[in-house]
Amino acid sequence: MKKVLITGAAGFLGSHLCDKFMLEGYHVIGMDNLITGNLRNIEHLFPHEHFTFYHHDVSSFVYVPGDLDYILHFASPASPIDYLKMPIQTLKVGSLGTHNLLGLAKEKKSRILIASTSEVYGDPLVHPQSEDYWGNVNPIGPRGVYDEAKRFQEAITMAYHNYHGLETRIVRIFNTFGARMRLNDGRALPAFMGQAIRGEGLTIFGNGQQTRSFCFVDDLVDGIYRLLLSDYHLPVNLGNPDEITIHQLAEEIIELVANPDAYLIYKPLPEDDPKIRQPDITKAREILNWSPTISRKEGLIKTLDYFKSVIDLKKD
Repeated sequence: MKKVLITGAAGFLGSHLCDKFMLEGYHVIGMDNLITGNLRNIEHLFPHEHFTFYHHDVSSFVYVPGDLDYILHFASPASPIDYLKMPIQTLKVGSLGTHNLLGLAKEKKSRILIASTSEVYGDPLVHPQSEDYWGNVNPIGPRGVYDEAKRFQEAITMAYHNYHGLETRIVRIFNTFGARMRLNDGRALPAFMGQAIRGEGLTIFGNGQQTRSFCFVDDLVDGIYRLLLSDYHLPVNLGNPDEITIHQLAEEIIELVANPDAYLIYKPLPEDDPKIRQPDITKAREILNWSPTISRKEGLIKTLDYFKSVIDLKKD
């Protein structure tokens, strides 16, 4: 039985990856310091004999006994509300945490996949964004702690690959959604869902004409799994190229939720908020034979059911 370490295991993406690797017959070691993750996301895995969990911060050190085939580094605050509140922790997990995990991969002769982000492109001047675009990032702006942590993460990963011959993979993740997102994490889609369900104003920043491309979590996890098992070591975009404005997304969610009390409100656009965001997934199609299969509408319906259950739980 192959063994995989997944950091950020109690988070949104990390927990879905734990499910995927358990389903594929791996022994899964989950690791999380729980500053943004929630044990509720993985508690269903605790009874399994092939799942192990460590409550641990990878920024200090990382030790795992025995053999280790794969490492997936998904530990990091990932929403603006989190990394603006925890700037130092965000920088440390992207730098020190990544360094520790690369060292572990070197020691164990493991293949390591690191979770990068479309934020490495910043507020892009090229559209759509392909992997050969270097980005337009403000390193000292409010989003710089996350953007630069991820850019450094890519740089040190490539250094370990080139200098030590380490087996590395880099995924650049575009906006993803689905069950286990936090309602209050500051991202547009869960915020809109929660506000619409409660019959509140859906908060649009700016005029709402900024664009995003939303990928359902099941599609993304499939792409990550394929990338890990591929022979390709350079960064690969994963996301859904179906671009939509934030205003259109808000209207779609109001229509889907069908709460007559929901409405739109507008607030000033935050500093350095990207105006456009759409992945070029040519590499993913050619190298991984991957492209999204779940439509935004289908994904929104599934996600709405989850958020309704979460809000009902809070009422109880």
